[in-house]
Amino acid sequence: MRPLHLCLLSGDPRLPYEYGVDGRFGEGDVEAVRQARIALEALGGYRVEVLDDHDRLFERLRSNPPDLVLNFCDTGYRNQLRHESNVPALLELFDIPYTGANPACMSICGDKALVRLLAANHGIPVPNETFVDLSADPLPLPELYPALIKPNAGCGSVGVTPDSVVTDARQAQACLEELALDPDRPQALIQDFLTGPEYTLGLVGNPATGFTVLPLLEIDYSALPPELPPILSYGSKADPDSAYWQALRFKPAELAPEVQAAVVEHSVFLFERLGFRDYARFDYRCGADGVPRLLDANFNPTWSADGKMAIMAGWAGYDYADLLALLLNAARQRYGL
Repeated sequence: MRPLHLCLLSGDPRLPYEYGVDGRFGEGDVEAVRQARIALEALGGYRVEVLDDHDRLFERLRSNPPDLVLNFCDTGYRNQLRHESNVPALLELFDIPYTGANPACMSICGDKALVRLLAANHGIPVPNETFVDLSADPLPLPELYPALIKPNAGCGSVGVTPDSVVTDARQAQACLEELALDPDRPQALIQDFLTGPEYTLGLVGNPATGFTVLPLLEIDYSALPPELPPILSYGSKADPDSAYWQALRFKPAELAPEVQAAVVEHSVFLFERLGFRDYARFDYRCGADGVPRLLDANFNPTWSADGKMAIMAGWAGYDYADLLALLLNAARQRYGL
C-alpha cells in the first residue's frame, strides 16, 4: 500500500506573531515542528510534508491535496489568533480530512463564559464568575477578593499575568483597564481565585470509538517565588525568561479514585457535547472544598514533545511518536482512512 500523504500544518515562521515572545514565531516553535516531523516520519506508513508557508497555503492545498492534515496550526492563519478557526474551515472547503476540532467547536470553546454555562447547567463544578463587557462604564469589580481576572476569549493564557490576581478594587480596576486595551478581546471574566491544587486531563480518541485517558497531571507551584501568584500565566507557556517558565513543574496527580473518576466523566461529557474531535485537554482547579472545578476546555492543547499532552502520555508508557500515532489513528477511524 502506498504511504498516506500526511501534511503537518503549523504556524508560519516567516510572518510576525503578535502573541509570540518578541512578536515572532520563535525558535522553540520551529524546533517543536521539527521534532513533530521526526516523530511522524518514524511511524512509517506516512509521506510527511510540513506546510508552514501561509502565503502559498491556498495554492498548495488546491494543487496537491494531502490525504490527511495534522492541524497543529494553533497560531491561526497568517499567525493571527482570531483566524485560528479559519484554518479548519479552509480545509473543509477543500474537502481535506484533518485532525482535531472543527470551526464550530473552536468558536464555541473560544468563549469561556459559554463553556462554563454549559458545564454548570449539567452539574459540572465551576468557579463563581462574572462576565464583563470591557466597554462598560463603570467597569464592574469583584465582590470578593482575591479574584482572578482574565480575557473571556483566547488561548495559551494570553492576557494572564501576575497582575491578573487582584486583592483590592484598585488592582481590579487597573487589570480590567489593561485588558480593555486589546480590541480583539472585548470581554473579560472575574472569577473566584481558587487556591487548591490544579489539574489537567488529556483525552485522545472519539466518542464512537472510545478514548485513551491519559494520566491526570498536577501543576507543581512549589518552586515559584512566593511573591508570584500560583497561576499558569502567559509567561509560563511562552517566555523562557519568565520566572513561571523556570519554576513550574508537573507531576502525576494523586486524587481519590472517586474524584478522579468524576473528572474523567465530566471531561468525556464535555468532549462530546462541545464537539471535540480526536484529542482535547481539560483543566481543573480545586477550591477550599477540595472539589475540582472546570477552568478551561482546550481544543488545540500544546502538542509539542515537551507539552502537557506528551508528558501525560509518557507516564502512560507512550513516547511522543506513540501519542501522535494515537491522535492520527483517531482521525483516520473517524474518516474511514
